[in-house]
Amino acid sequence: MWLIVGLGNPGPEYADTYHNVGFRVVEQMAGRSGVRVNIKCGPALISNRVTAGGQDAILVLPQTFMNLVGSALPKLFERFETSRERVIAVYDDIALPLGKLRIRQKGSAGGHNGVKSLISSCASDEFLRVRVGILPERPVTSLHDFVLARIAKGDRDLMTHAETAASDAVETLLREGPSKAMATFNRLDLREAKEE
Repeated sequence: MWLIVGLGNPGPEYADTYHNVGFRVVEQMAGRSGVRVNIKCGPALISNRVTAGGQDAILVLPQTFMNLVGSALPKLFERFETSRERVIAVYDDIALPLGKLRIRQKGSAGGHNGVKSLISSCASDEFLRVRVGILPERPVTSLHDFVLARIAKGDRDLMTHAETAASDAVETLLREGPSKAMATFNRLDLREAKEE
């Protein structure tokens, strides 16, 4: 069983922030599958089983707040008899421009506290990730304040397109594997389509 884990913070005050892109991607995937992510499983909300990219998967929204998202995994691993090899984490990346995605099979947390928590819980950095760029073209004075800010009106369309592309990327990962997904999505730049 695959676990598609969106990283974010619970509660309406965080729903429309840059940091919650992982939650929104998972919610979009739930909408595509006609399910809700509202079943309690330890410190997470999960969906019923869905088919994504031809594979059985559970959509996961940890309810622990970002810095402790890894604590949601042990209960999920136990319940679905799965492991980190079948985790796809979807999250924001301040090192990537808004409109860019990066799929990786492993790697460091890159300063992202949610990813640090996942690595700690998995005792490994080897799990699939879909990183969604959130860095705007304008200067950012405080990264902490920026990631927890509501998405600016001028960024909203590009963010929406990036979230749709991230949902597509997860399905491609499941259907065709990491190499094909990376070849397709790691070179995608949604800013170019916006400029045309």
